Amino acid sequence: MVHIANVKVRPRKVKTPVPCRSELVAMLGCWAATGDVLSTDPNRCKMVAEALFQCMRTAPVAGKPHKPAINYHLSKLSKKPK
Repeated sequence: MVHIANVKVRPRKVKTPVPCRSELVAMLGCWAATGDVLSTDPNRCKMVAEALFQCMRTAPVAGKPHKPAINYHLSKLSKKPK
């Protein structure tokens, strides 16, 4: 029987959805269209900024992703008993 010393499995990279992506893109687009990021004019990009602020306020907080335990179990299996 063949013994493999180090066995590791790479977890799949899961793409998580980015909250408020469309609102942020709209805000950046508004800033690019007006050409002024530090505008003090309240009429410029006001609606877009309100939408982004509301979305950020209600967006769920991302938790810590689950770490698979397969590498732990594989390391226990690969140890030879003496």
